[in-house]
Amino acid sequence: MATASDSSASDPAPAAAAPAPEGDAALPPGAGGPEIAFFDVETSVPQRAGQGYALLEFGAILVCPRRLVEVASYATLVRPADPVSAVSAASVRCNGITRDAVSGAPPFRDVADAVYDLLNGRVWAGHNIVRFDSARIREAFAEIGRPPPEPKGLIDTLPLLTQRFGRRAGDMKMASLANYFGLGKQRHRSLDDVRMNLEVLKYCATVLFLEASLPEVLTVENLVEHAITRSRANGAASPEVPKPEANSSPDSSKRQRTVCPAEGALPEGGNQGTSDPSTSRESVELVSHIEEMKLDSTTQMDVSSSGYSAFLEPDDISTEYIKISVAPLHQFGRRSSIQHKDSPLQLCSAGLKVQFGVSTKFLDNAGRPKLNIVVDIPENLSKVLEFCDDLARRSSQESGSTSEWRPLVKKYGYVNRPTVRLNIPTIVRGDSAIYSTDICQKEPSGNIQKLVFSNVDATELDSLFVRGSQVDAYFSLEIYDYQQNAGIRLVAKRLVVH
Repeated sequence: MATASDSSASDPAPAAAAPAPEGDAALPPGAGGPEIAFFDVETSVPQRAGQGYALLEFGAILVCPRRLVEVASYATLVRPADPVSAVSAASVRCNGITRDAVSGAPPFRDVADAVYDLLNGRVWAGHNIVRFDSARIREAFAEIGRPPPEPKGLIDTLPLLTQRFGRRAGDMKMASLANYFGLGKQRHRSLDDVRMNLEVLKYCATVLFLEASLPEVLTVENLVEHAITRSRANGAASPEVPKPEANSSPDSSKRQRTVCPAEGALPEGGNQGTSDPSTSRESVELVSHIEEMKLDSTTQMDVSSSGYSAFLEPDDISTEYIKISVAPLHQFGRRSSIQHKDSPLQLCSAGLKVQFGVSTKFLDNAGRPKLNIVVDIPENLSKVLEFCDDLARRSSQESGSTSEWRPLVKKYGYVNRPTVRLNIPTIVRGDSAIYSTDICQKEPSGNIQKLVFSNVDATELDSLFVRGSQVDAYFSLEIYDYQQNAGIRLVAKRLVVH
């Protein structure tokens, strides 16, 4: 039961419509396309522990990446398995979607083809879609026994704008950003929210573009100071702390989205452009700034398959030669890395004891499980990593980051046994994914055999890294600052299981 693209978000009664680009034929099934798919879901509000989210509404617009205009739209209410138990009073307060409205809507199975065709093979965009919306889409497809659509890229505007635009709009929720730019009140209906999301992104990109063009005039400090002065003169609240909405509800499903500790690698950086205006080209397209903001969902291998001679053992490290190197990423950001004697620090350590097997607790930018294991580490490796952790933490604080720093080395047990988490990244190739970590097995004779996997299988991997087994690890250190969490993550390049 799809709603027409120009229907009111407050009207729960849907009307039949199909997504189609303006002035063109309907979208070919499964064809993907160059358009960016901005989408949003509305769900029920869980009322008890263990109760999941029920999908109540899906809405999406396709946006031309060069002109930033909407070329197609689609929205539909979705009937949950049990509307009576799923749609609580808290859900209605949140988004206005009532039991009566979804009772006459189609089940997700009936609209799955349309959702799949809109999303599969396109760049996905939305506010907090990595942790919430994309996860709900995957759950909905899993419930009907179908593979979910896969993105070819992701733009999550919540961490993106927090990193690039800074916390000028307070908590950076969509309602706060809309209020900051005077775009009106967020209605918590899918199609309205995605259109508001696009407008917010345009406004933020424009402000950043102007600041980069005249950095000495349009600095963040000057703009905020003048705005606060005007607000105080008018008796209004600071733009950095928007007034709470009179009818806002603490039960909003969007507000209840939990952010797991993220270990994704995003560049660390402030919210000011520092480029020389003389280097700016007048022909720079505004959309290029948005393209630079895409989240990279893969980890690049920087180790050749011929050997690992660049990896150093802990006793070969001189902490006096360790430093944090900061390189500009683009006009609005920078990337920090850990160097040892002016080369990227890469470590190896033999005979690490597996403390916890393969975990799928964390998600990558495409909503897939991020695989990792927890291992005990010797004292000499612990000292090197703790030194790096302290150095990177201080550098992050000095750069102005407000993210919570997550310690790299954690200690457990009565003897304070030091442990670390080794991440096993994956690379997506078409419809399948493979490990970018070389995984090998060491035979009793001492021979090392590289294992070949046809696809990513957490269960199969867990059978290798059982608790108590030993592993030789070769890994790099990557600094991340993502969704108000910062720290160092260890990326396994090679793992040799004994």
